[in-house]
Amino acid sequence: MKPTSVVLGPLFQDRLKVALLAIALAGLVIGLCLLLAGLSDVAKLVFAAGVVPVLVALVFEVLRSVGRGEFGLDIVAALSMSAALVFGEALAAAVVALMYSGGTFLESFAEGRARREMSALLSRVPRTATRHENGALCEVPLDDLAPDDLILIRQGDVAPVDGKVESDAAMLDQSALTGEAMPVRLMRGNDVMSGSTNAGDAFDLRVTRAAADSTYAGIVRLVEAAQASKAPMARLADRWSLLFLVVTVCLAFAAWWFTGDPIRAVAVLVVATPCPLILAVPVALVAGLSRAAHYGVLIKGAKPLETLARIKTLILDKTGTLTDGRPQIVSIQTFGDSGEGEILLVAAALDQASKHPIAQAIVAAAQARGLTLPPPENMVETAGEGVTGTVNGRAVAVGGITFVTAHTEVATPDTDALEEGAVVVAVAIEGRLAGHIVMADPLREGTGALLSGLRRLGIVRILLATGDRLAVAKEVTAGLGLDAVRAELTPDQKVSLVLTERTNGPVMMVGDGVNDAPALAAADIGVAMGARGAAASAEAADVVLLVDRLDRLLPGIEIAIGARRIALQSVVAGIGLSILGMIAAAFGYLTPVQGAVLQEVIDVAVILNALRTLRIKPQF
Repeated sequence: MKPTSVVLGPLFQDRLKVALLAIALAGLVIGLCLLLAGLSDVAKLVFAAGVVPVLVALVFEVLRSVGRGEFGLDIVAALSMSAALVFGEALAAAVVALMYSGGTFLESFAEGRARREMSALLSRVPRTATRHENGALCEVPLDDLAPDDLILIRQGDVAPVDGKVESDAAMLDQSALTGEAMPVRLMRGNDVMSGSTNAGDAFDLRVTRAAADSTYAGIVRLVEAAQASKAPMARLADRWSLLFLVVTVCLAFAAWWFTGDPIRAVAVLVVATPCPLILAVPVALVAGLSRAAHYGVLIKGAKPLETLARIKTLILDKTGTLTDGRPQIVSIQTFGDSGEGEILLVAAALDQASKHPIAQAIVAAAQARGLTLPPPENMVETAGEGVTGTVNGRAVAVGGITFVTAHTEVATPDTDALEEGAVVVAVAIEGRLAGHIVMADPLREGTGALLSGLRRLGIVRILLATGDRLAVAKEVTAGLGLDAVRAELTPDQKVSLVLTERTNGPVMMVGDGVNDAPALAAADIGVAMGARGAAASAEAADVVLLVDRLDRLLPGIEIAIGARRIALQSVVAGIGLSILGMIAAAFGYLTPVQGAVLQEVIDVAVILNALRTLRIKPQF
């Protein structure tokens, strides 16, 4: 049954549930003892004393529900307890009271267990940080941190904000965010997600975002929104509840009318209360939310979870979604006496002073190769074109071919043709073209296997939607077996594509940029790459991947399918058994007390079955 809710807050509600359960249990136990002692009249009074407080709370809940225009099986519970008391079946009324109060308590306990991992995520939010100040360490409130602050992350500490590693290396446990058990080793300059736990030696972290804007703070807000949601299946359950209520009342009155025995009607009402239809759906879906979060997939509520299980069409953005979104060095072409290592070193040394993504990618590649980068001098950056300066006493120019050519004193040699989608960074040393650094944004590793897995999970159509050039899009996706490639799209054209594809079934859109946000909102399910994606896309999306890995979609969809299947199994089994019990009661094969005990067994069974969602182990 639905938990009894009052306006005095969750803590009062929890205490009320415990109190009602204790009263109902005490009334039943004490009454049974008196009944065995031969004091039947006193036992009936004690049974009634245990029922009345539960019945009053239930009537209050029914009146509130009716006031909201909701009609559910709380009405059947109230009718069964009232009828049992009126017709002298005090023991049956006491069993129903215990059943109802126990059901509300058990549902609350089950949902609490299902939310365990989400609650653990919320409880990990740090409140303070250790900041370097004038050569000393000071403990400061989290809200006092600002970008560019340097903080110390001790062993076992949780990173309180997003930042970059300032020490040589750091070992981080990201299991609370991604579900991966193995710690990750990050080098100097690598990004650290807030919420990661330091599993190695203490290290320094350079703050890149304020606490309120950090990854972990955003995740916490999304979790809170997810916990407050209600699924369409739950609303469907409410509609089924109304139908079941009508059937129950009609069957009870029919049994009374044709037999003249009101006890038959009482038995029918008792068997029908409470309904596993209301118990099973929310428990299974909330458990699914928790299980998906364990694998790094944050689903913003039970409605998206249910829809995720029915997706037929997938639309993927390219940059940052299907591809890594960070240019990587494909090759280094040399012209003259300079070797590849020298070209990379001088380019990375000069690019240290630039914030351009290409420049940062070159610096990261040089550091990954173990190169020691000298500081640049006399650096001058021309926005969007290139950088000039001095490295180890030599004049260096790094940037686009046209920009670097303008800074050379001799004719540039002929260069090889480059494949579509590649970016060329030219490097000149002392007025002579030294080489080209060829960069590209490659597909994410395992993309082909990912798409095959998605098709096995029931996705029929997979499309690419990108604002990039068609030639680049086709080059990047060659061999993936996509059903269609749509390129050079504006944000509103992406929305139109989503709406058009809906004719083939529910549509899921995956993206990471601000330009993807409208399409994510328009899709039946919008999925955002939450680790590095734009805040607008994460806000518009229904699902956020907490780690920068597209393959997290596989366990997310598999868990959604499993949770929905288990919820429906519980509903069908529970309602079927209840109807059989009601028919048996109508024909006189079950007394009110026997019917109450039978329904209690059914309710416990469907809740335990719904909790199987917590043990779903994705195969992908």
